[in-house]
Amino acid sequence: MDERAGLPRGSTSNWFRTRDALVAGVVVWLAEREGGDFDAAAARVVRTPDQLIDALSSLIDAETGLFAGRTRARYALFLEGTNDPQLLEPLLQQRKVYVEWATDLLAGVGAARPTDAVRALMAASEGLVLHRLTVDPTAPVRPVVERIVRACLD
Repeated sequence: MDERAGLPRGSTSNWFRTRDALVAGVVVWLAEREGGDFDAAAARVVRTPDQLIDALSSLIDAETGLFAGRTRARYALFLEGTNDPQLLEPLLQQRKVYVEWATDLLAGVGAARPTDAVRALMAASEGLVLHRLTVDPTAPVRPVVERIVRACLD
């Protein structure tokens, strides 16, 4: 690890004594960074379906473009943590905040059942993110997000 990071031998173990401690440290770091990005995105004013489509499209573009490395790491950590609920806690807390935000936005733009709609929105968005990270990095985002959001408002 030290060699790949360009650090003197033993540097990582000074901070993280075990692999589990290192993975936990990465989870916390990732949650903090993504939480800051989310705070900036959440500050956007969203009052119409088109504004919601724009906001979600921008978020997915960032997750699969500029921050693709972090997104891949988050997915890897979710898989790593399937047997360790404590490891997942920071990521699950962050996701919970995101789900609450998206539910409020859906309600604000007219979704009759925002709690049901957010499940569809999250599943489809996560599928699109995974598709762009693994299969087609240039797959269009906005048309898919528009279809999802419009379906959530039906």
